[in-house]
Amino acid sequence: MYILELGMLAPQNLSPKPSTVCGVLSISMEGCSGSSSPCPLDKEFSDQIAVLLSPPSPESIKDYYDELMKTRKCNDLRINFSNSSGKAVYAIKEFEEGELVLKDQILVAAQHSSNKVDCLVCSYCFRFIGSIELQIGRKLYLQELGLSANKECKESLSRFPEKACTRVLDDIKKHSVSNGTHGIGSSTYTNSKDNSIPTEVLHSLINGNMSLPYTNLFALPSIFDCPGGCKEEHYCSKLCTDLDWESFHSLLCTGRNTEPSKRDAILKFIEHSNGTNDIFILAAKVISYTILKFRKLKRLRFKENEKRAKLDETDFPLLLEAWKPVSMGFKKRWWDCIALPDDVDSSDEASFRMQLRDLAFTSLQLLKEAIFEDECAPLFSLEIYGHIIGMFELNNLDLVVASPVEDYFIHIDDLPSPEKVEAEKLTRPLLESLGDEYSVCCQGYENWPSLQDKDGQAIIIASRSIVKGDEITISYIDEDLPYDERQTLLADYGFRCMCPRCLEEMPGI
Repeated sequence: MYILELGMLAPQNLSPKPSTVCGVLSISMEGCSGSSSPCPLDKEFSDQIAVLLSPPSPESIKDYYDELMKTRKCNDLRINFSNSSGKAVYAIKEFEEGELVLKDQILVAAQHSSNKVDCLVCSYCFRFIGSIELQIGRKLYLQELGLSANKECKESLSRFPEKACTRVLDDIKKHSVSNGTHGIGSSTYTNSKDNSIPTEVLHSLINGNMSLPYTNLFALPSIFDCPGGCKEEHYCSKLCTDLDWESFHSLLCTGRNTEPSKRDAILKFIEHSNGTNDIFILAAKVISYTILKFRKLKRLRFKENEKRAKLDETDFPLLLEAWKPVSMGFKKRWWDCIALPDDVDSSDEASFRMQLRDLAFTSLQLLKEAIFEDECAPLFSLEIYGHIIGMFELNNLDLVVASPVEDYFIHIDDLPSPEKVEAEKLTRPLLESLGDEYSVCCQGYENWPSLQDKDGQAIIIASRSIVKGDEITISYIDEDLPYDERQTLLADYGFRCMCPRCLEEMPGI
């Protein structure tokens, strides 16, 4: 998922608003079914939590987005706020169908852990990296590994897919070097399919010792490794490497430079997330972002000779400032806002929501063991953690970055004969081995409905003509579905759609 700081291009905030007293959110420290919170930080920092979760005033929202749009140079859009429908984006010029409406940097994003087996992308901007040959060879090799009868390999792929990928590819490179065969040689891992590509060929693709025709037209950025020495994150440039380290990854890195006990705690958190719900990893990135932003603000204040050692009345405004981008998103507790699944009886709803709360608390405890900081203790309360996850649940859409591998095979297919015939001598076996999986894109979580451009920025494209003054909205779901199915799916986002089409198709109207 990723959050666009301009965001809010969706019908939202239509759910009942939390009550407010004197501008400060009045929250209950009780969980579902009236039980008290199992997290002691909820009570200890109740006042600070209430302020952090207090909805920003209309004036502060306007000031924040006016400044953001000025910084982003979004001169063709205007953001308005109302108590009834929340934030809305309006066009102040006409847009033609297919025209770019918005292009912006992302705030936080996460690739699905399982998708890392299929796609090697930059961990910050999600551009595909390496080469077409590497993407194909890596995917086929790991695809064979996942289909093997080796139970240990299957389990490692499900629990730590990125670590399993890196371990296998490192083995390939080491073996190739030791045999001096330019990436071709025997391997401890063998292909299990009769019609699969020979392992030697996959080694050559992965190691860059084999070039496919016309891949020069689909050049990808070189791979930059994590500065902390972990094998899980890779980047397309030094810029993305530094930005991710400074914004998120320096707190979540499991590399050799991380203190062993902390590294073990992070790995336990990641394992739990991959085994339950990887939305927890996204929540961890939000907390890491806020902590690192808080540190930066405190360093700036230190330069002004206002050093403080503990979180106090002077430090808390810095935490609020670091939290500001997150505060702009509509939030409810995850276990309260998630729609009841069809297979859960209404009589079991209280128990279901209690299980979700306990699951979140287990995740939070693991994260707290890994990156807790006294100065930012309110961020590790269950109330804050639940609202962060709930923010994603209420606005969650798929992150999709198209695969250059698909573009490559389409290009080969569109070649005139005899160039196509010649090229397919090498590419056809690879395409047949990949099967329907050849076009798998990078997939993950995103908060707002955007595609990504090749430079890693999120983009919004007009699906129809937009006149000046129109509100710019997006669809959370497939608009071609029948009315009842659309409304059922939208229940997960906490609102009932009242767009012109839904109003027209609403029974009884």
